[in-house]
Formats: sequence, structure tokens, C-alpha cells
Amino acid sequence: MIKKIVIYFLCLLILGIQLLSAEEKFLSLKKDKVNVRYGPGFDFEVKYVYKKINLPIKQIDKKENWRRIIDLKNNSGWVHRRMVKPSNSIIILRNKILFKKPSLFSKPIAQIKKGRLLVLQKCEENWCRVKTADFEGWVKTNDVWGSIN
Repeated sequence: MIKKIVIYFLCLLILGIQLLSAEEKFLSLKKDKVNVRYGPGFDFEVKYVYKKINLPIKQIDKKENWRRIIDLKNNSGWVHRRMVKPSNSIIILRNKILFKKPSLFSKPIAQIKKGRLLVLQKCEENWCRVKTADFEGWVKTNDVWGSIN
């Protein structure tokens, strides 16, 4: 009897861990104006407004059609699911060099400053092909905010 109870609780623990990890994931903003609310509903006041399309944010919870998100600066709130899309961008946490090919021996194209938003095109191992307003090239994927998967 005790063995069955222990197995039951272990199953519940494993299921709970899987559910918690399934909630957290990186997303990107779909629009260039997104209201962030104090709670999960249109009845809640707007806390602040994002004005940056493709901004990477992290979903930390969800409730029906609402996603609780947090950004790089630890601002958090609730957005409607229509305002987010699968992750397609990263923010650089340190100055980086943009290269023509995915190699440190490749031709440098530009210096990318800390805090710059980069739109992902594709990723291979420790490199991603990215696009900015002015440049396209490859960047190492260490020291970034956002998902590269």
C-alpha cells in the first residue's frame, strides 16, 4: 500500500514539473504596439505599452487566452495571446561582431552594440544568421536574451 502511495506522489511530482516547465518559453511581440495589463483580462488596467515589434519576451504563466510575460528588464504583466508569436528574435547582452559567415575567421561586417534587437533567420550550432535594419550576417549565440531554438 505504501509503495502505491509513493509511486502515485512521484507521478504527480513529475507531472507537475513538466507542467511548470511547459509554461515558460520565449516569444516575440507580433505588433509594434502591445498593451501590458495588470491581470489576465481586458477589464484590467494597462500597466505599460511596448512599442517594438519582434521584441523577445518570456512567457512565465498563462490563463486561457492571456500570457503572463517578463522582459529583459524584469518588467512583467499580461498580454493577450494574439499579441505574441513564436520566438523570432534575440537581444544582445554584450557588444558583438557580426560576421559574413558562421566563423570567427570570416570577414567582420559590423559591430553590434549591447541591447540591440536582432531578428533570427536561422541558427546552426553556436551561430545564428540575423538581420538588423542595416545589416545581415552571423553572430555567436552566447550572451543573448531570447530563444535560439
